Amino acid sequence: MLSDIPHRLFVFDCDGTLVDSQHNIVAAMAAAWARYDLPAPAAGDVRRIVGLTLEIAIARLLPEGDDVKHRALAATYREIVHELRMGNAQGIAEEPLFPGIRELIEALAAPEIFLGVATGKNLRGLEHTLTVHGLRDRFHTLQTADVCRSKPDPEMVLRAMHETGMQAAATVVIGDTSFDMEMARSAGATAIGVAWGYHEIAELTEAGAHAIIYQPADLLAELRRLVPAA
Repeated sequence: MLSDIPHRLFVFDCDGTLVDSQHNIVAAMAAAWARYDLPAPAAGDVRRIVGLTLEIAIARLLPEGDDVKHRALAATYREIVHELRMGNAQGIAEEPLFPGIRELIEALAAPEIFLGVATGKNLRGLEHTLTVHGLRDRFHTLQTADVCRSKPDPEMVLRAMHETGMQAAATVVIGDTSFDMEMARSAGATAIGVAWGYHEIAELTEAGAHAIIYQPADLLAELRRLVPAA
């Protein structure tokens, strides 16, 4: 029952929180690097930058490159991802929902609950992912890297709050990276880290997570513990 958690905005990260997209991202990064005759970045390094705006993520992966090279790699990465989505490349990777996510989204279906996404994806990519899983109509606000400043800047959360008319005290950010936790805290929202994503639990805690959940079904119970008067 959601009667004891009225009027809330839940803002979810996408990659590493809603969907397990690491295989897509690692493969596309390797393919982009290969087109410039560069050795592929390590998979672990790629997972660590998931959630950042693409150009910023690439700059972290290739610090010796200049802005021109970073932008060229970003454009190539986007082309490769588009090819993967359209089925024009071999070895298409999937972005499966993490176990329990669909059930959680369904459990949050209530007139007093708003759902949002804040992601390093661009809007086209996010729309594709949500539509493939039949979840697009469940979300009221979508904040993406082609509209907002990169995490951990709080702009994505602040825009989501503005679009839904919700205050920071009623906003909960759920994500798998330290970038998400820092973004939430900067916006004045409750920060809940997930243990199934791409950053370690200790990193989430150090970044300011109010709580860590180990499966999606734990979210509402943890929120009730954090805000018993909600």
